[in-house]
Amino acid sequence: MAAKSPLDIYKLLQKTNCRQCGETTCLAFAASVIKKHKPLRLCPHLDSEIIERLEGEVTTQMTAEEKQLERLGELKRQIRGVELESRAEVLGARMNGGELTIRCLGRDFSVDARGRISSDCHTHAWFSIPFLSYILSGQGKETTGEWVSFRNLKDGLSWDAFFERQCPQKLKKLADRHSELFGDLISLFGATTTKNYLESDISVVLHPFPKVPMMVCYWEPQDDLDSDLRVFFDSTADQNLTTESVFGLGVAMVMMLEKIMERHM
Repeated sequence: MAAKSPLDIYKLLQKTNCRQCGETTCLAFAASVIKKHKPLRLCPHLDSEIIERLEGEVTTQMTAEEKQLERLGELKRQIRGVELESRAEVLGARMNGGELTIRCLGRDFSVDARGRISSDCHTHAWFSIPFLSYILSGQGKETTGEWVSFRNLKDGLSWDAFFERQCPQKLKKLADRHSELFGDLISLFGATTTKNYLESDISVVLHPFPKVPMMVCYWEPQDDLDSDLRVFFDSTADQNLTTESVFGLGVAMVMMLEKIMERHM
């Protein structure tokens, strides 16, 4: 049977923590084997027959970055089969010299027929994946102006706890520490202030994609009450973007803002 986890490898080792493999413990070595950082044969105590049998059967675990790059490559391959011009009007985009150009967070992002993305700012897989997903799966539904939580999107409930930790909670920490956060959202990402939704102290609307707006609301701390921050999406978000990509979009926003805040410190 193939070894699929560090525990599968660890069960075969002598558990002496001899360090002859270069790792401090046998468990650390098992994890390195699964991650494909080290070959199984570096363990001097394993029988050669076991090594020969298992080295071709070890199922490596991809890192989050590796999974992202694999997904990004898959989307780029799918883009090559899409007639970009036919998608432009549906997505609220435009054609520019053979490339499909979309206004995202106040900046232009373009993709060519080979799936290559270009912009005047740095692009990261966390944003590139939702960007290509929007082009491939966006239905062009007009926004309703009805704001809903991530958990209310299709299949959002199963992702909600993770989304809360990676997006609203991290944004809240940034807002608590940096009073300039919302000013940056407005000046750098083309956000607009809006009527204080749900009696929030600050509400801004951003347009990561033309037909996938998101709203960030912040409640300042008062008396014995802690501050609060919530993120909302238009009710059509799961029709113009997969829920998984909406999640990625939230994470990308946080990553971009964290880098901006680092420069201010």
